[in-house]
Amino acid sequence: MDAIPRQLRVTMATRRNDQIIETSTEARQGEPGPSVAALLTVSTGLAILILGVIWFVFFRT
Repeated sequence: MDAIPRQLRVTMATRRNDQIIETSTEARQGEPGPSVAALLTVSTGLAILILGVIWFVFFRT
C-alpha cells in the first residue's frame, strides 16, 4: 500500500502531440468561486448607477 491516499496524489499534465492532456479536476482548478460572482455583480451595479447619475445630470430634459 502507498503511504499517500489516492485522492491526495498529485499528477502532472502530460504532453502528447503538442497538446496538453489534463484530468477534469486539473482543468477546473481555476473555477471562479462566489467571491468572483459577487465582485461582478457589485461592479455591474455600480456601473449602472454611475451611468444613471451621468444621464440624469447631463441628459435629462
